[in-house]
Amino acid sequence: MSFRPPQSLTHPASVENGFNVLEYELNAERANSLGRSGLKAEAALAELKAWESGKDSAEHRDQLLRKATDAVWELFVQREICGLRNGRDFVQRYGVPDEVMARLGSNGR
Repeated sequence: MSFRPPQSLTHPASVENGFNVLEYELNAERANSLGRSGLKAEAALAELKAWESGKDSAEHRDQLLRKATDAVWELFVQREICGLRNGRDFVQRYGVPDEVMARLGSNGR
């Protein structure tokens, strides 16, 4: 007969397991990257919104639109990596213009 100590007295393998430490670090990096992407998209959308037709050229607006589209696309990718599949809440929260969504290939909100 073998003796096995109660499970409550043994150290949980998940605490000392290197895989869980790595998983923790990966999740922290995903969250950090998601935050950076969110800030980048927010700034690009604010710049696009601040564009004024009387002061700035149409070429400048096109540059801002491309920049905002790229930043929103990056954020969508980061959200997918983190398991956030539905982007409607993000589109509403950040007020992503239809023009940006059209460049991303979306047909609406």
